[in-house]
Amino acid sequence: MIERHHTGPRMSQIVKHNGTVYLAGQVGHGDSVAEQTRDCLAQVDKLLEEAGSDRAHILQAIIWLADLDRDFAAMNEVWDAWVPQGHTPARAAGEARLATPDYLVEVIVTAAIKG
Repeated sequence: MIERHHTGPRMSQIVKHNGTVYLAGQVGHGDSVAEQTRDCLAQVDKLLEEAGSDRAHILQAIIWLADLDRDFAAMNEVWDAWVPQGHTPARAAGEARLATPDYLVEVIVTAAIKG
């Protein structure tokens, strides 16, 4: 069975299937990549909790940055403080043109449901 939450005409924010949670890409607000990263990771926390998971159950994270050279270190500083040590997921980061020029970072997460 597939469950979809916060479903709109283009996407769902949460899709659950076979004990796995798939989140839509999360973007944040703020003037810096650090502020946007903190905001989108707070959204990830909220969605994971709603889906019956948490950051210790993240299997994979994909992170897109608008400017990898400029923002990679600042994003990593926020990420490293947020991700639980000993439970770090498989992760990839790359550079992409995001949906609007205001977006500096987007985080896509796949996680296991707790229990």
